[in-house]
Amino acid sequence: MKRLTNKQRLLAGAAATVLVLGGGYAVWSMARGADAAPETAAGAEESHGAGEALEMDAARIQAAGIVLAPVGSGSLSAEIVAQGTVVGTPRGEAVLAARADGVITGVSLRLGDSVRAGQTVALIESREASAIAAERATAQARLTAARQALAREQRLFDAQITARQDLEAAQTVLAEAEAEARRTSSAAAAARVSGDGRSTGVVSPISGRVTVSNATLGAFVSAGTELFRVANSSEIQIQAAVSADDANRIAPGDRASISLPEGEVQATVRSITPGVDAQSRAATVLLNVSGVGGLRPGQAIAVRIYTRDARTTDGVSVPEEAIQTVEGQEVVFVRSASGFTAVPVIVGQRSAGRAQITSGLRAGQTVATRNAFLLKAALGAGEVEH
Repeated sequence: MKRLTNKQRLLAGAAATVLVLGGGYAVWSMARGADAAPETAAGAEESHGAGEALEMDAARIQAAGIVLAPVGSGSLSAEIVAQGTVVGTPRGEAVLAARADGVITGVSLRLGDSVRAGQTVALIESREASAIAAERATAQARLTAARQALAREQRLFDAQITARQDLEAAQTVLAEAEAEARRTSSAAAAARVSGDGRSTGVVSPISGRVTVSNATLGAFVSAGTELFRVANSSEIQIQAAVSADDANRIAPGDRASISLPEGEVQATVRSITPGVDAQSRAATVLLNVSGVGGLRPGQAIAVRIYTRDARTTDGVSVPEEAIQTVEGQEVVFVRSASGFTAVPVIVGQRSAGRAQITSGLRAGQTVATRNAFLLKAALGAGEVEH
């Protein structure tokens, strides 16, 4: 075998070194590429979340059942949570009672039927109605006779046949007859006496729906007996019971909100009772609410009152269901011109279904509350505008 020279040995060693280094670099490059891929994917995943805009018009929002609510100002300590009851205003509820003793001879409406103001809902045959009708007829007859007597006396006086005192006496009789006719006509109108003079009518003073019906054909009722109740759902207010200490923190004009299945509805404090109930030891707060459908007298609801402290206390709050977790970060979907934006927030204390937001939102913004998880699902599916 031919021996290698020193120069040949050096060249072979260098070539082996290059091969080793080259192979090691290839292996390192492949490993590095495999490690870098997840990092790149994670970066892309991380950017696909908070701060993204989700396009959704009003029609899609309504179809999805997503409820919107404004961001409330003030800390949770400035809010008073109470149980409330829907009641009618003085113009929103009426009791229809019998005006005289008698027998019910007609009922035109049933429970739940609509009624208009001035509509007769029942008839009661009564002797009092007959007496009132007779008085009215007698007064009208006397009025007619007095007018005729005055006309006769006026002709005799003009012919210088009778004295002036006879004319003045006839004028006095006519004035008395007119007063009596007005009285009996007013009494008949107040008793809702029918044209035939046999019955009195039960008439609704307001428009609305019949909520209570106690009238039965043929039944004898006494004057003052409650036969119907009529309520107008557009004329309602809220009565909320609060403790005496909380009542001292509330003032007329304070803002309030009502929790309904459709979302939160804004209300305003109208008044607070100066004392407390002897049994419940609670004060009553009256809230005005308008333009809300679906509320019915007697319905129990949750009320949240924002006291005067809320006007001077920093911080905002939202319903807890508005807060969603996207990739480990809590976000709130804020309504924008084209849809929603997932805004990262820092959540503070939670109380009675609401959460304090210490960073990320400002009062007055509109956020998605109920069914906000649908927006989270759409965001995860990639239905966003980058």
